[in-house]
Amino acid sequence: MTDLNETSERIIAPVPRITIQAFCETQESATLVESVGLDRRMNKAHIKVQMGGGAAAVEAYRHAPTPNVIVIETQGMKSRPLEYLDSLAEVCDEGTKVVVIGHVNDVALYRQFIQRGVSEYLMAPVRPIDLIQAISDLFTAPGAKPVGRTVAVVGAKGGVGVSTLAHNLAWTIAREQDTATVIADLDIAFGTASLNFNQDPPQGIAEAVFAPDRLDSILLDRLLSKCSDRLSLLAAPATLDRTTDLGEPAFDHLLDLLRAAVPCVVLDVPHQWTAWSRRLMISADEIIIVASPELAALRNTKNLLTLLKQNRPNDRKPRVILNGVGVPKRPEIALAEFAKSLDTTIGAAIPFDAALFGTAANNGQMIGEVQAGSKAAEIFSSLAASITGRAELKRARPNLFEPLLSRLARRKAS
Repeated sequence: MTDLNETSERIIAPVPRITIQAFCETQESATLVESVGLDRRMNKAHIKVQMGGGAAAVEAYRHAPTPNVIVIETQGMKSRPLEYLDSLAEVCDEGTKVVVIGHVNDVALYRQFIQRGVSEYLMAPVRPIDLIQAISDLFTAPGAKPVGRTVAVVGAKGGVGVSTLAHNLAWTIAREQDTATVIADLDIAFGTASLNFNQDPPQGIAEAVFAPDRLDSILLDRLLSKCSDRLSLLAAPATLDRTTDLGEPAFDHLLDLLRAAVPCVVLDVPHQWTAWSRRLMISADEIIIVASPELAALRNTKNLLTLLKQNRPNDRKPRVILNGVGVPKRPEIALAEFAKSLDTTIGAAIPFDAALFGTAANNGQMIGEVQAGSKAAEIFSSLAASITGRAELKRARPNLFEPLLSRLARRKAS
């Protein structure tokens, strides 16, 4: 069975604004569907769970319109699934999709389900992530371009180098992983992305956020500033002519457009706790928490991890990166002690190097441009490869020089 870390690496498109009604025969499946409704990818969907299986579904829709998706649990032929599916077909509205959760691994039964128009058949016990994937796939057009991954870079406290890490990470993904990437500077009033990339775009993220009704893929393309062939910047205006008291869904439409446009979106999230920043962080595909090796950052990181664990039960843990490690004469919490207190592993520890980072910031360059072989540049390269999945592919690649018989013998033994 695939573990949670592997399943959470899937890029699953958020489910659109639909209605889903489930008719379960066991309490376990009812609990499963209810838990799926709490997942970040199901925010727009409305889910209702009832007991009674296929019989209850048929009865419910005799005189009522059917929802976008019907989930029916069947415990085998004793539940008379084919009979109820035939009856349901007579009352179903056009376009309604049916997902069956079954307890019998029977190819012949599966074929009969498909012949009757069942969209998906899942074998119990079903993991939440598998049901989410199945529902999401129902609304993804065949041959459509895969949805992009969003990476939210957040700070455990102010001044820990979130923007520096986010900008270098985006640059490295675009350059070394040959992946089209957008870096979005979400600090509308004080953002530094335009300075760090030596850009002066006339427009940026403010136009996208303050006029959401006008925002479409054409306008978004005009708002993006080209940093390189593979890297684009959605810059912040860094002006104080208006406040940024934004509503909770302020960035939803923008992120939907960005995910549809490029494979990777790196979000430079400012250190402020608002409804929109919380929503944006919880809904991201990948989260990187940047911290410094001190007590306040440790406490805040622990609070963030607790919050994210509660709100992202079907996702991998956030990556924790320690930045500015080894400041002269500054007492610091040891790496092992920091990790032990959080009950997690530290993804990387970036050493303090005032000359290198100061030079890069003043020149509007990235670390890899100033000193490609530095420890920090190597960390950014490793992090970029891991986020895009290239590190795992590299580890999994077979040794081409290993004798064929040895490989076959090892495969047989396993």
